[in-house]
Amino acid sequence: MNLPSTLLAVLFISASLVGCASLARNGENDRDPFEPLNRRTFAFNNAVDRAVIEPVARAYRAAVPEFVRDRIRSIIDNLEEPLIFVNNLLQLRIDAAGTTFGRFVTNSTAGLGGMFDRATPDGLPRQSGDFGQTLHRWGAEAGPYLVLPLLGPSNVRDAIGIGIDSYIDPVALIGSPRNQRIFRITSAVVGGVDLRERNIEALEELEKNALDLYVLLRSIVRQRRAVVLNEARKSDEVEELVDPAPAR
Repeated sequence: MNLPSTLLAVLFISASLVGCASLARNGENDRDPFEPLNRRTFAFNNAVDRAVIEPVARAYRAAVPEFVRDRIRSIIDNLEEPLIFVNNLLQLRIDAAGTTFGRFVTNSTAGLGGMFDRATPDGLPRQSGDFGQTLHRWGAEAGPYLVLPLLGPSNVRDAIGIGIDSYIDPVALIGSPRNQRIFRITSAVVGGVDLRERNIEALEELEKNALDLYVLLRSIVRQRRAVVLNEARKSDEVEELVDPAPAR
């Protein structure tokens, strides 16, 4: 069962603001034919962030010690590993799947239920893997750039990928439908607030220095996503990150 968009907002607004949302592979999604509408939606998302998400993130930082916040982030990351593993297999990235499996086992045991990342020092770095990336690996085109209300930057392919990931996530399928719903809501809210808290200063710096924040973030999310998509294609052709909106 998909989360209501109002609850997914916490996670995906934060992701959109720090460049962790979706875009196409290099060169295939330079178009922004819906830019006027995208800009209005972007402004709406930013308004919601300022009114709700950022204040909650600051309160979270003030109330929860850094050590505890780090443990929460590690647990969230560990709970994402089974979904990454599934997408690694669907992309035929067998080495990545093996690494992801090893990470999950190591961090779930030696890492005390995922509270500590014991896998990375053991030579098991975190892998990428989501269904938007899987569709890219299968040859699906991205479509035009979109800024979704509350869900942030995306495109047709990756928006579909978000929905499919919510159905195939092994962790989210454990227990009764009610427990599954509670898990999805809780993980979305906690993960989103934590992500926003970790990027308070970074966003402030971007807003202060960018001539056009919309253009800058559009470029950031595209280029960062290109790195992830290239992993699925096993391509080394990654463009250098460039700020299209020079600092004042």
